[in-house]
Amino acid sequence: MFRDLITDEHDLRALLGTPSEVALKKQIACLDAHCRAFIAHAPFVALATADGAGHCDVSPKGDPAGFVRVLDDTHLVVPDRPGNKRLDGLRNILANPHVGLLFLVPARGETLRVNGRACITRDADLLATLAVEGKVPSLAIGVEVEEVFLHCAKAFKRSGLWEPARWPDLGGLAASAKMFHDQLKIPGMSVDDFERRLETGYRTGLY
Repeated sequence: MFRDLITDEHDLRALLGTPSEVALKKQIACLDAHCRAFIAHAPFVALATADGAGHCDVSPKGDPAGFVRVLDDTHLVVPDRPGNKRLDGLRNILANPHVGLLFLVPARGETLRVNGRACITRDADLLATLAVEGKVPSLAIGVEVEEVFLHCAKAFKRSGLWEPARWPDLGGLAASAKMFHDQLKIPGMSVDDFERRLETGYRTGLY
């Protein structure tokens, strides 16, 4: 399917060059005041994990801004809210603790990248501080930070993600209920059934 592959870093560097001094030095080993402020303003983070065999997964996490709590210079915690119980990311963490997080702040082009080692905690005192609407999470993901850096806004400027005038026309994109119906092919479940299931989950299952 793919031809003329690049298979070593020498060829990759020959094509794309080397990073600037700024690009190399921006990586730091702890959460300074700027990183803490960025995380405090972020209502969304993507959590990347991989299992012991290297199979990858990225899971979106969202809550009111500041839902990811910074505990100190090298530790943060992400509450785990009710989901579909597949537990893809959590099972990966059990097999391989290395994780990557990408924090997004609405209308801000730059993102904050945090890499480190994760664990799953049931610390009742810690979980109590992560409650939303009176609902305490059953567990949380603790992360020991190993490296962190600000990522430039080029991807957001190219994509126009925060510019409504550049958003694509959704006319050709099927509704989520239709996608589930066509892909799952569960006997006896109609598109309307999937729509009601989604609506109920969004209305009653956020926390």
